[in-house]
Amino acid sequence: MTKTIMIQGTMSSAGKSFLAAALCRIFRQDGYSCAPFKSQNMALNSYVTADGLEIGRAQAMQAEAAMTEPSVDMNPILLKPTSDSASQVIVNGKVRGDMRAAEYFRHKKELVPEILAAYRRLADRYDIIVVEGAGSPVELNLKKDDIVNMGLAKMLHAPVLLAGDIDRGGVFAQLLGTLALLEEDERALVKGLIVNKFRGDRRLFDDGVKILEARGGKPVAGVIPYIDCDLEDEDSLAERLERKTADGVIDIAVVRLPHISNFTDFDVFARFPGVSVRFAARAEQLGTPDMVILPGTKSTIADLKHIRENGLEAAVKRLAAEGVPVFGICGGYQMLGESISDPDGAEGGGTIAGMGLLGGRTVFAKEKTRRRTEGNFAEVGGVFAGLSGKHFSGYEIHMGSTVSEEIPLVFCRKAVHEGETAMNCIGIQENELTECFRDNGGAVRGNVYGCYIHGIFDSGEIAEEIVKVLYERKGLSYSGERRDGGHDSKYDGAAYKQRQFDLLADGVRQNLDMDMVYQILERGCGER
Repeated sequence: MTKTIMIQGTMSSAGKSFLAAALCRIFRQDGYSCAPFKSQNMALNSYVTADGLEIGRAQAMQAEAAMTEPSVDMNPILLKPTSDSASQVIVNGKVRGDMRAAEYFRHKKELVPEILAAYRRLADRYDIIVVEGAGSPVELNLKKDDIVNMGLAKMLHAPVLLAGDIDRGGVFAQLLGTLALLEEDERALVKGLIVNKFRGDRRLFDDGVKILEARGGKPVAGVIPYIDCDLEDEDSLAERLERKTADGVIDIAVVRLPHISNFTDFDVFARFPGVSVRFAARAEQLGTPDMVILPGTKSTIADLKHIRENGLEAAVKRLAAEGVPVFGICGGYQMLGESISDPDGAEGGGTIAGMGLLGGRTVFAKEKTRRRTEGNFAEVGGVFAGLSGKHFSGYEIHMGSTVSEEIPLVFCRKAVHEGETAMNCIGIQENELTECFRDNGGAVRGNVYGCYIHGIFDSGEIAEEIVKVLYERKGLSYSGERRDGGHDSKYDGAAYKQRQFDLLADGVRQNLDMDMVYQILERGCGER
């Protein structure tokens, strides 16, 4: 019979996602099949499953930790904010529509059958399910009809570990205050407390443990240190988005768009010594980097207007004219083109001129493109000509289609869309371009590059080739050294990520009472 345990937090960014990932890896190490589950996630970082469905990036990361294939059942509801008060609602991996917050709260209880069906499908396949809550379980004005914290724990009969973030301060108020605000039946579901992100000598918190247990009436399952591992952050609250200055020999600047999505696409570059990745929200922050990246966005037209008004667009164009390489991904690729049109109102309607650094013309459609893609770079020019022929794999999530007469950036070898294999594009000659090829192929003009493919830098030696070129342009020699101190002829991103999962799991296992955790799993919602 499947066993379930739930991680809830006292606030956003208490570390729920990482704790869930750690437990997924620990259970897998201990010989159990395991899956993550988050009934409702609000994030702009998303992922496309093998069957062409969209889920939160955090659940994909947790599935990787559990060494299992990400599935839409792991995140049946995904909310992608389009403004301060509205979101695109994605149910079972497909867009259900855009809703304002009040409208969604009126209707979210109707999604409970979808949530429970997804959970049951996971329960039929896995030994253990690690459930993650969202935000705080005691947002009292939002508790009615809760489907992601204590409301979900009751539906699943899931025992709860409650985590607080000591690094932010006030961990006693966080944990004890949360327990005090829970209803009696909710408090009974909490089987243990976790003090997360502790820095310094653990023995100095021995009295803190006694105080929490005496006043909270719940055992402290662990005091988890601040673990320095390199894994993807869930959303735009990530600390790395606040980094404004370069601290490396190579400076890669990412334009921080208001609705930035999938910013983890660029994490790979920071894994090379001497390379810093920072985010620039204003023109004066952009400076003179060695490379500029325009990332994905949930609101391409609105964000293009924003950087046009605050001077970032002009700063990027100036750098491009000076020969600094510019790379656009997804919405960033659309911005680089000649125009963006929204005839069906997918983003509010209208047409806007693009930045004109590439020749593509983008037209939005009501249907979202979701597919896993792999292939090879075309014979490209510019500073990154060394990418020519290299293999990539990644995924696409976008509302628009872009047609360009520019030199293509990539050849799509296989595109999977909702489980169907699209046209095989390998071998198509330049004079035989099809709509499929031109849409998926991206574009190159001089040192300006763009495509729709998230994760394209993660593939094998692609990031390493870019880093090598940036070193050489500064008259420096790239040593081939990895961040962990090793030397490889090719950077192995997949192996690196697996080492990070093991590092996270080791740190949590050493500081979390796993005997208690397994007892909680066995007893479920029974006695403490």
